[in-house]
Amino acid sequence: MSRLNTLLLTALLALAAASSAWAISLEDAARQAARQHDAKVLSARTINRDGRRVHEIKLLTRNGVVKTVYVPEDS
Repeated sequence: MSRLNTLLLTALLALAAASSAWAISLEDAARQAARQHDAKVLSARTINRDGRRVHEIKLLTRNGVVKTVYVPEDS
């Protein structure tokens, strides 16, 4: 039974490591949003929204408009 427990624990740890490898960092999400909207980043934070972790990025566009975009952490 000990060998089975070790195997299951190893598999769970591997899955956890793989899922975090797919997550986009807050810095990368902010850079991507600024580039896509041709804007400057005013603030960036990670929040829980509808049960999911998302990056909330506030941008200042060239027209002087403040825009908020949400980037899923697992995108």
